[in-house]
Amino acid sequence: MIATTTLVPPVTDSTAVVAEAGTKKTVKKKTNTKKSTKKPAKKSKKKTTKKSGKKKTAKKKTTTKKSGKKKTTKKKTTKKLTTKQKNQKAADKVAKLIDKIYVQDNAKAKVTDKDLKKAKFEWDKLTAAQKKLVSGENADPEYFGRNTGDASEDNPLNWNYIGENEILVVSFGTSFNDSRREDIGGVERALKKAYSNNGWSIRRAFTSQIIINHVQARDGEKIDNVDQALNRAVKNGVKNLVIQPTHLMHGKEYDELKEEVNAYKNKFKTITFSEPLLGEVGKNTTTVNSDKEKVAKAVVSQALADYQKGRYKTTDEAAADGCAFVFMGHGTSHTANITYAQMQSQMTDLGYKNVFVGTVEGIKVNPGKTDEFDPSCKAVIKKIKAAGYKKVVLRPLMVVAGDHANNDMAGSDKDSWKSQFAKAFGKTNVSCEIAGLGRIADIEQIYVNHLSDALGGKTDAPTDGEASKAQAVTQTVTLDVSNNALHNAKKPSKKNSKKKSSKKTSSSKTSKKKISKKTSKKAGSKKSSKLKNGKYTVSFATADKLGMIGLNDALNGKTTLTVKGGKMSVYVPMKGVGLTKAFAGTAKDAKKKGAKIINGKKVVVGNQEVLAFNIPVKNLNKKFPVSFYSKRKKKWYQKSVTVKLIKKK
Repeated sequence: MIATTTLVPPVTDSTAVVAEAGTKKTVKKKTNTKKSTKKPAKKSKKKTTKKSGKKKTAKKKTTTKKSGKKKTTKKKTTKKLTTKQKNQKAADKVAKLIDKIYVQDNAKAKVTDKDLKKAKFEWDKLTAAQKKLVSGENADPEYFGRNTGDASEDNPLNWNYIGENEILVVSFGTSFNDSRREDIGGVERALKKAYSNNGWSIRRAFTSQIIINHVQARDGEKIDNVDQALNRAVKNGVKNLVIQPTHLMHGKEYDELKEEVNAYKNKFKTITFSEPLLGEVGKNTTTVNSDKEKVAKAVVSQALADYQKGRYKTTDEAAADGCAFVFMGHGTSHTANITYAQMQSQMTDLGYKNVFVGTVEGIKVNPGKTDEFDPSCKAVIKKIKAAGYKKVVLRPLMVVAGDHANNDMAGSDKDSWKSQFAKAFGKTNVSCEIAGLGRIADIEQIYVNHLSDALGGKTDAPTDGEASKAQAVTQTVTLDVSNNALHNAKKPSKKNSKKKSSKKTSSSKTSKKKISKKTSKKAGSKKSSKLKNGKYTVSFATADKLGMIGLNDALNGKTTLTVKGGKMSVYVPMKGVGLTKAFAGTAKDAKKKGAKIINGKKVVVGNQEVLAFNIPVKNLNKKFPVSFYSKRKKKWYQKSVTVKLIKKK
């Protein structure tokens, strides 16, 4: 009896908890007289189960008994999903960062050097498995993962201390390091050799900000864009500026470059523009010039020398052995696309019967006419088969062997030219030689000659002594700029005239505002009921980073809106034939079953055959998504489109 009495302790909160965790009945009996102890015990039990069960081991056991099965199953499921989800989440994060820096206008997209570093930093953190999962609008594992050579071997030519005379070599650019060094660098080195000892500094600029961002993010190499290079020249006190484009022809990029440089015309004493590689664009498919002849001879000569270490000495010898040479260009929606037809004419004129010219874009020249030229891959294959050749050598007709040469021409994808030709002629009968025109000595000399001509020198490359005479730094530069008259107009000298002009300006601004308000009310209406049935002239703008997706350049941003039965649709002839389908909505919705896909119809714009779409429009003056399908890439591209009313036809 004494032993029993001494072993019974007073009932406390802690003993109640222990008792409850062990046996519920004991707790109830012992804590019956103290209600306050019983209630907290229940609460602590609930809390322990929810949070972490830190207080006692006994509690953990009960928790496991009650919910152990559920927790075990959850953990197993989570483990399987977590591995995939974590990998995909990490990959998606990098894809977003790449897509953010994949822009043509850094200022507009608010892209900074920090963004470029961050994208690479996050990429480096990924595992090999995660890197394979990187996929976005433009992002893929090759953005950072592809080995294109050592960037440190390339000279960006972006330092200061320029002097008063500068030759700015402007290229589209490439992210392929070896090609940049050999092709663009080849032209730059040739110009440097001819002019650097005669008071001229050679500098570089790229027109593609997308490429500049890519190279800087991946390799840490900074290359100036045109605006940066021109600002650098101004700050360095350059007086005489010469622009030498490495572009193939007088196309869209060349025109845009002239406009950009023209904005700086008051910053320099003289600005001189040199010719692109193929010189002036002729009027018809058979028009050729001395530049085209020199280029044709140079590229064919190099192709013969490179193929199996000079197996054939002439094209006739190759033809006799059943071998044809194909030169693949890019193609353009610009009127300069006719240049490719002219290059084919030049090859024929030189007697190169087994040499064929084609383009990635495959845009027909003068479709339906007697001199129609079809540069598509299928058409070129058909011509070669008809001529009876059994072997084919593919080479780029591009100054730089970059993305198009490596992927569109020589890629492993089944839509690449290499794959299509292999299917037609057999794998062993098709070979690819990836070498840009910029690394060919005779091509480099043509650029040197063009620069000499621009500076008033001779066609031949000037000697050291002649080059100094050819500098012609006092020469007045002519730029094809539409606002020259406005720039040269006399300013009013009297104060009264200024006041009058300001009054007129303010009144005209007010009237313009009134007109614009009226127009916007009509055009900006969500319903088309305010617009009567008929056709209207509208502007069609696509927010495309690359400038490749949108209205054909020949239309200058204007097209036709049709209103019928309260519905609106806009007529959109594209830049080429690469985008075969359209959808008025997001790319995600375009992939769904039952999506109303619009198939492109072949039309002729200017002298080119392109695909056109009639796209439904819900609102005017407001952005809405339109998606386009690339047959070559097998991918939907979503773009923001704005249609604005100009006038009724």
